[in-house]
Amino acid sequence: MNDAKYIGLDVHQATISVAVLDSAGKLMLEAIVEAKTATILQFLHGLRGSLQVTFEEGTWAAWLHDLLKPHVTQVLVCDPRKNALGKVGNKNDRNDARELAELRPIVSPRVPRPRQSISK
Repeated sequence: MNDAKYIGLDVHQATISVAVLDSAGKLMLEAIVEAKTATILQFLHGLRGSLQVTFEEGTWAAWLHDLLKPHVTQVLVCDPRKNALGKVGNKNDRNDARELAELRPIVSPRVPRPRQSISK
C-alpha cells in the first residue's frame, strides 16, 4: 500500500490554502491554516505517510522550505511563471493549492534563494 501524500500550498502572508492528495491523486483534504510555524507543523504532524509538499517561490519560500524540510519527505518549490495555475475551474487559492499538489510528478526540486531573514 502506497501511503504517499501530495500537499499543495498556496502561501500568503497570513494564511496558507492547503490541498492534500493521496497516492492515486484523489483529493483527501482541503484546509486554510494560519501562516505560523506552530500551526503549519501541527497540521503536517496530523498527516500520516510519506509527505511531498509543493509551493511556489515567493517572499516566504526560503523560510517555509527550511521549516518543512525536516518534517516531510520532499519539498518542491516551483517557479510561478512556469507552472500556469488556473486550469482547474476558477483561479483562486483553493484551486491553486490543488493544482500545486497535482504538479508532483512533473516539478523538479528547487531550493529558493534566501531573500532576507524572515521568521514567523
